[in-house]
Amino acid sequence: MPSIFSRIVAGEIPAHVVAETVEFLAFLDIAPLAVGHVLVIPKKEVDYIFDLDDETYTGLHIFAKIVAAGIRKAIPCQRIGVTVIGLEVPHAHIHLIPINHVDDMNFSKPKLKLSSEELADIAANIKAALRTV
Repeated sequence: MPSIFSRIVAGEIPAHVVAETVEFLAFLDIAPLAVGHVLVIPKKEVDYIFDLDDETYTGLHIFAKIVAAGIRKAIPCQRIGVTVIGLEVPHAHIHLIPINHVDDMNFSKPKLKLSSEELADIAANIKAALRTV
């Protein structure tokens, strides 16, 4: 059975996409730790990030770096935190999270509840910022 992320890639489930290439996709987390929390994935479904072939692994990180620059321009924050947990969805992914303090990366904290309209506005702001990166 395809992962929820593969279903997003296939267009079966909507997502607030902020960037896309032939190989990679970046979209807003619908249960974010912070405004601008983005998930970056390879379109090819591989469960564990360290099982990606070297080219996909390095390409994913380069794509994440570009997306992080756009997030940082669009969302006021000190840094973009990066984490890979990989337990919640069986599809390799990187979390990019705008942070001001180390505890902003605490996944046990309550997640934000943002409306679809709020998520669409955030995605549009990040997309616009990416055009200037």
